[in-house]
Amino acid sequence: MGSDIQNIKLADAGRKRIEWADKDMPVLAHIRARFRAKKPFKGLRLSACLHVTAETANLMRTLKEGGANVVLCASNPLSTQDDVAASLVRDYKIPVFARRGENRKTFFAHIAQAIAHKPDLTMDDGADLVNAIHTSHPALCRTLIGSMEETTTGVIRLRAMARDGALKIPVVAVNDAKTKNLFDNRYGTGQSTLEGILRATHVLLSGSTMVVAGYGWCGKGLVRRAQGMGANVIVTEVDSVKALEAAMDGFRVMPMKKAAALGNVFCTVTGDINVITKEHFKLMKDGAIVCNSGHFDVEVNVRALAKMARAVRKGVRPNVDEYLIPGGKGKTKRIYVLAEGRLVNLSAAEGHSPSVMDMSFATQALAGAWVVKQKGNLAPQVYDVPAEIEDEVSHLKLSAMGIRIDTLTEEQRKYLSAWQEGT
Repeated sequence: MGSDIQNIKLADAGRKRIEWADKDMPVLAHIRARFRAKKPFKGLRLSACLHVTAETANLMRTLKEGGANVVLCASNPLSTQDDVAASLVRDYKIPVFARRGENRKTFFAHIAQAIAHKPDLTMDDGADLVNAIHTSHPALCRTLIGSMEETTTGVIRLRAMARDGALKIPVVAVNDAKTKNLFDNRYGTGQSTLEGILRATHVLLSGSTMVVAGYGWCGKGLVRRAQGMGANVIVTEVDSVKALEAAMDGFRVMPMKKAAALGNVFCTVTGDINVITKEHFKLMKDGAIVCNSGHFDVEVNVRALAKMARAVRKGVRPNVDEYLIPGGKGKTKRIYVLAEGRLVNLSAAEGHSPSVMDMSFATQALAGAWVVKQKGNLAPQVYDVPAEIEDEVSHLKLSAMGIRIDTLTEEQRKYLSAWQEGT
């Protein structure tokens, strides 16, 4: 099977990047060694629609060592690291269909290539691959063993499909694993989103007002890190419990319509549509910076902003577009959109650090092996990651970090499982 990448000559740089990430992914390396011996995916075709990064490359290597015939395509047009794609093709003989900056037509053509691989198993980040199979190639669902979903947005889509009776294959919600969302979503998104904002703009966050839309695990991680850099953080929410939690954590909580006039930097992490739109742009200050760290480019309504604009200056800095809109009293106001409204942490930076993706991708790999072992026993619905996988990944990570923990005594186990004893 061929590939479609930007430039094979970038492979040397890509291999260095993959190897650099690998040194901080000891859990995945441990699983790779096990897969090499046991071959849990022997004879199976696997199509993955994920962010093409150095960390993902090490997951692909692990799956291939496990016997899988792997094909990779991008889950976002701006997240591909072209040098990594080149190295995967040249050095690891893994077909890749991904180019940074590819247009919508090419993006879906690449997903079609992953489907043409006729996979027995899929891995997804956003559910675009699974959705395309269900809508355009439903016959494949009869032979698909199952799929793994890596991100919140994808799990939301898949649960909606299951609720409507449209889901025809079993899917494991890797995103919902504690070894994923408590770490990858919180610590990974928190750091990488700020890194993307700072790389793109070079602004000083200290003393500025940052508005974060959404207080899920990603939002919690982001506001903590923004606060740590001295920003005055405002949280907007639609969930009363999360809003209350944000307030109890010490952050100002208010509707976006009120926050719009106060913020210097805005970032959405909700997984929903039109979180920032025309009514909010009208209220923003001159020079406001707007970005998104959710999976799809629908959280910030960039199209509405473009219609409002008198002029648009593309690329005033790498990954920064300037929109000039009426500011009242004949003045013009500047609003800066980062990474076209796509997920800023992967478009303007490198995404999550390898050490946190180590857990996410270890969980992903083990969940894939579990699905294969359960072949024929799983109904078409969304499953949680088995507790034993969570336990193994967390113990392996602690061991890699040189951390030991206590174990329950027999007396303690007995006490926790009994009901007779009390005060």
